[in-house]
Amino acid sequence: MTTNRTRPPAIPTVLIDDELVRVTRWDFGPGAETGHHVHGLGYVVVPMTPCPFLLEEAAGERRVTVDTGQVYRREAGIAHNVINGGDAAMSFIEIEYKR
Repeated sequence: MTTNRTRPPAIPTVLIDDELVRVTRWDFGPGAETGHHVHGLGYVVVPMTPCPFLLEEAAGERRVTVDTGQVYRREAGIAHNVINGGDAAMSFIEIEYKR
């Protein structure tokens, strides 16, 4: 992952990592980022707070707000930097499936 050195890092906490899944809680202060990365596994995201995402992708930036509990799924291969585009802390659970 690469990061913008002016942004604070998001904080990942791995909750489960076994042969079936990796479950990570991501906590972001305002303006925090994951750093650019490519997902090697398919995944499901479960927002624990409202998530005003600023996404940096190959096609440019886009903003998407996902409400608490509004679950979504993506396939492996997604490449992006996820940034908290809001002015409050946000967090979500990411469930990566290994099989």
